[in-house]
Amino acid sequence: MTESATDGHEAAALLERTRSSVNPELRRAVESLPATMRRVAMYHFGWEAADGAPTASHAGKAIRPALVLAAVRALGGPAGADDPVVRAAAAVELVHNFTLLHDDVIDEDTQRRGRPTAWTVFGTADAIITGDAMLSLALGLLAQDPHPASRQAATRLTACVIELCAGQQADCAFEERPEVSLAECLEMATAKTGALLGCACAIGALYAGAGAEEVDAMDAFGREAGLAFQLIDDLIGIWGDPEHTGKPAGADLAARKKSLPVVAALTSDTPAGRQLAELYAGPMSRADVTPAAEAVERAGGRDWAQAQAADRMGRALQQLSRAVPDLGAAGGLLSLAEFVTRRTM
Repeated sequence: MTESATDGHEAAALLERTRSSVNPELRRAVESLPATMRRVAMYHFGWEAADGAPTASHAGKAIRPALVLAAVRALGGPAGADDPVVRAAAAVELVHNFTLLHDDVIDEDTQRRGRPTAWTVFGTADAIITGDAMLSLALGLLAQDPHPASRQAATRLTACVIELCAGQQADCAFEERPEVSLAECLEMATAKTGALLGCACAIGALYAGAGAEEVDAMDAFGREAGLAFQLIDDLIGIWGDPEHTGKPAGADLAARKKSLPVVAALTSDTPAGRQLAELYAGPMSRADVTPAAEAVERAGGRDWAQAQAADRMGRALQQLSRAVPDLGAAGGLLSLAEFVTRRTM
């Protein structure tokens, strides 16, 4: 078995353990919601069908709460199913799903995890309101947590949410602008994706009793890994297999999203980049998606994104070594980092 395959199995096992320990806390929080919001949330997490019937689905990959638990272990803290850090991990996952509910509305995405998105089933208003409620549940979990790190964790999480919103706002603004620089796009992706992964790692460090330097280094590790994650996610958004992504092929191109590979292509000053700009200038038909994907590749967007993802993971490991000099103790974090940058397209 190759090293990558081994890491993949380790990450899958860690994610499964995370779901087993965090999902009960998530469900307790969601089940405390009023009936209408509870129904939307239960559907979004995959625990119920639209009619309220139980399903065998689970609540997403659980990468962010897994980072919380792995960060605690890397820094020598406990992370059992009954440990308070599980509540903090659940809070991070609730924030993530708050953003997903809102993002699906903003992007008008009709599929998530292979099912119709919540707003298409229950309506835009109920999806947005349920997302707001999830954010409140997340902060409530930390507010009620007697752990000495909970206040600092809540402070970090609230600041992270503002950064997430700023990233989402920038992402929306880019769709209306004819030109976007790569620097702007990288900054947006760091805020929209890297911030929460960094916050997850920092919260784990706080619950392990780490000092300020280690907490900041863990935050930086998560941010860099998060940017690598987003780069791969953007590649999947163009070339991903619908059977794996749960979304139509080329969905990001059809929506004319200015994802990182697209912006790299648009700013390449190449004939293919100019062709892509012409396609992006007007409505994108399904017939335009394949030529647009080919243009991104010929303009170097795909190669650039793959190289950037590798570079960002290198930076992430440098930051991790500041917090955990013996990287052998950070096996969970390393396997998760490997997992998010080697997902199947």
